[in-house]
Amino acid sequence: EMVNVMRAERYLKSCEKTEKDGKPYIKIILKYQNASTAIKNIKRISKPSLRKYSASSDIKSVKNGLGALIVTTNQGLMTDKEAKAKNVGGEILCEVF
Repeated sequence: EMVNVMRAERYLKSCEKTEKDGKPYIKIILKYQNASTAIKNIKRISKPSLRKYSASSDIKSVKNGLGALIVTTNQGLMTDKEAKAKNVGGEILCEVF
């Protein structure tokens, strides 16, 4: 689901599920802009040892709206903008810029 959110936000060009030697894996093709990747930085926020939860009103934007937070809610994975629009909070998984 995280790959689908990143593809919807146009950080990835495409992704597909495939099998190699009988083992499933995901093939991800990065999106490039002017010979550099669209993803500059991915930072893991919530960790198994320290979970980070936030209400919808407390979710901050990343780089003044240029980046995105990926949040897991009771309605599924979504970006910070979608979570604010739907007025739901949850666990902040990572920051993508």
